[in-house]
Amino acid sequence: MFKRPIRKSAKRDVIRPGHRFEGEVRDLNSDGQAVVAHPDGRVFFVPGAWRGEKGLFEVTQLKGRMGFARLVSLTEESPRRRSPPCPHNGFATDNCGGCPWMFMEYAEQLRSKELQLQKMLQALNPELTPGTIWASPEEFAYRNRAQLKTDGRRLGYVASNSREIAEISDCLVLNTKNQQTLKDLKARLPNPEWKPSRAKHWSTLDLDDDIIAADVTANQRRPFRQGNSAQNQRMRDWLASKVADLETPASVVELFAGSGNFTDILVASGCKNICAVDSFRPAIERLQSRSLPGVTGLCSDLGRPGSAADLETALSAATLLLLDPPREGLKNIDDYLKLAPRLQTIIYISCDLATLARDLNVAIKHRFQLREVQPLDLFPQTPHIEALTVLTR
Repeated sequence: MFKRPIRKSAKRDVIRPGHRFEGEVRDLNSDGQAVVAHPDGRVFFVPGAWRGEKGLFEVTQLKGRMGFARLVSLTEESPRRRSPPCPHNGFATDNCGGCPWMFMEYAEQLRSKELQLQKMLQALNPELTPGTIWASPEEFAYRNRAQLKTDGRRLGYVASNSREIAEISDCLVLNTKNQQTLKDLKARLPNPEWKPSRAKHWSTLDLDDDIIAADVTANQRRPFRQGNSAQNQRMRDWLASKVADLETPASVVELFAGSGNFTDILVASGCKNICAVDSFRPAIERLQSRSLPGVTGLCSDLGRPGSAADLETALSAATLLLLDPPREGLKNIDDYLKLAPRLQTIIYISCDLATLARDLNVAIKHRFQLREVQPLDLFPQTPHIEALTVLTR
């Protein structure tokens, strides 16, 4: 019997951690990492590379048809690339992972954030043109708060892609007051009181420019505040202008109100009946202690199933909904909107485009239309973007 010759298939490299390949960055993902295609079609996410750059990459982790890699070397780099001015910046396990875009010029960071926002809007309202992003007045020395990690011997931030503490001697994005607090805390090392429990990798040290090192207590959470004071004031001014454009709302529900960062803007704008809600009791207690006229402060876990029903009375009368959630957004926003038949305007301030798009889609199904989107850069050197949005019924 005649036998056909066996054809040997071309040998393919087995892709596993340590495998190296050449590629080009075709985009950035929502986390600000470079998107690089392997010659076999797999997609890898790479920190520390930028659109259009070409280089050699090494696989670090695989997940099906995608994975993660590190940049080994560049053969073609962006003309906007720069040497990071911070000695702790980088992507190795002993580098601080807090400023992953510091290797790019600030103007290029802003351009990329605008592109991120435009992509999101294509699916929501392609005819809407967002405002030009508001740059931070300072790209360094702007942060008015931070959370440090310590094991009682070392002090710093979390290293990139690990659970290790990256020790730091200074932090260029902290404002002057907090840089001094950092130095004073380092002077207290070693400190057995900061040693974590066996179940934890580290203890946390929360600081802001309202306190000094002597007031910092391990694992003691500080009331939330926006991390960039100049940009926070710009958001407050923007909110005042948006409320001024409306007929004075008869009733307002403010979700994720914190200690009242935006609540006092509502009061100053003439709102008379404001229900301000937050899940962090110390923040609500602080808000209530301010005795703002017309404001009722409530503590509620807003993401809890059924939480909207707890606010049914306030929601049924509300004509304005103001919310400034954490990155998780408001997953059960549908429940809140169902209980707010008189609602005419939603002002949604978001720090995460993915959850913002999810929640805005729900609002659109409730016959709201997205009218305005204003991007703002709250955290230079990072891919995070703040989006200020207005929807009307």
